[in-house]
Amino acid sequence: MTDVTNSGSATAPAKRGRGERSSPTIYDIAKVAGVNPSTVSRALSKPGRVSAKTQKLIEDAAAELNYQVNPFARALPTGRTNTFGLIVADITNPTFFDIIRGAQTTGTLRDYTLVLAESAESAATELTAARRMMTTVDGLILASPRMDDDDIRALARDKPVVVINREVEDVPCVIPDVRKGIGEAVRSLAGNGHQKLAFVAGPSRSWMSARRWEGVQAACEWSRLEAVRVESDKPTVDGGRQVAREVLATGATAVLTYNDLLAIGLMQELQAGGMVVPDRISIVGFDDIFGADFTTPPLTTVRSPLGECGSGAATRLLDLLHGDAEPAGTLRVETELVLRGSSGRLLPQG
Repeated sequence: MTDVTNSGSATAPAKRGRGERSSPTIYDIAKVAGVNPSTVSRALSKPGRVSAKTQKLIEDAAAELNYQVNPFARALPTGRTNTFGLIVADITNPTFFDIIRGAQTTGTLRDYTLVLAESAESAATELTAARRMMTTVDGLILASPRMDDDDIRALARDKPVVVINREVEDVPCVIPDVRKGIGEAVRSLAGNGHQKLAFVAGPSRSWMSARRWEGVQAACEWSRLEAVRVESDKPTVDGGRQVAREVLATGATAVLTYNDLLAIGLMQELQAGGMVVPDRISIVGFDDIFGADFTTPPLTTVRSPLGECGSGAATRLLDLLHGDAEPAGTLRVETELVLRGSSGRLLPQG
C-alpha cells in the first residue's frame, strides 16, 4: 500500500511499524474531523470547494495534529510549490540584507516561501545553483548576477526570472538609478574644494560597477572634476584596505567607492597611515548598508533603496507567476546622497 505523508492524496495510508512515528496524514485529519479523506484533500488543496463549517473543522483538526502541507506533493496536481528562489553574489555582504528582507516580506504576504543561495561572486557557481533551484521553485530572483546575459535569458525561458542590479534585455529587472545620487555626491565634493576624484571600482563582471563609473564620469564632467578609476576585484573591507596605496598615488583628494565595504576598508587603512578624514581626503561609499554610520567618522554614502529593490523584484516575480505583469521591462528606483562625517571641505595643507 502507498504511504501518504502530508500529500493531500486520497490513497489509503500505509501501516506503521511498532514504535514508528510518522507525520500526520489526511486520514488522521479525516478521523479527527469526522469527514471523508477526499473532503480533507479538497479543503486543503482548493479552499472554497467545501462549506465554511467543514473547512473550519478540517483546519482545526489539522492544527491539532500539527499537519504541514508538503509543497512538493501539492505541486503534483498544480505545478506550483509556492516557493521562489533568490541568489545573491555574497551572502555575507550587508548590501544584500535589505534585499533579502524585502523579498521575504513580500513573499510571506502572498503565501510564498523564499529559498536562498549565493554565488560567492562566481558566474559558474551561480549558474549551477540557479539550474538546481529552478527544478523546485516557481520562479527566481537574481541579485547582482555574474553570469552571462544569454544564461539569464535561458533560465527565463524555463520559468519566470527577475534581475536586481542588472539590466538584461527581454528579462524584467529592478535597478537603482545611480545618476541622482552620484550627481549629488560629486556636486557636494566640488563645492567643498575638491578637484580630483578617484572611483574605486567593483568586480570586473559587475554590471552595476560599470554603470556607477559611467555616472561618476558624467557627473565629474559636469562639475569640472577630474575622474580617475582604481581597480579592485574584492568588494570587501579587505579589498578597500588593499587599494589604499593606489588611491593615494592618484593624487585625488576625494574618493567614491563601488560599495560601502570598500569605503570602510579604505578609510581604516588611510587613517592607520596618518591620513585625517575628511580634512585631507574625503570618502564616499555606496548603498548605505547597515553599519555605515558606525565608523569614525560616520560614512557619507549614496543610498540605494535596497529593501524596495527586493520587494519590487518579488512583487514583479509573483505577478508574473499569476499573469498580472508584463513579461519584461525595467523598474528604476532613485538613489540619494546621505551626508555624514567622512566627506567635507578640503583643508589647505601646510
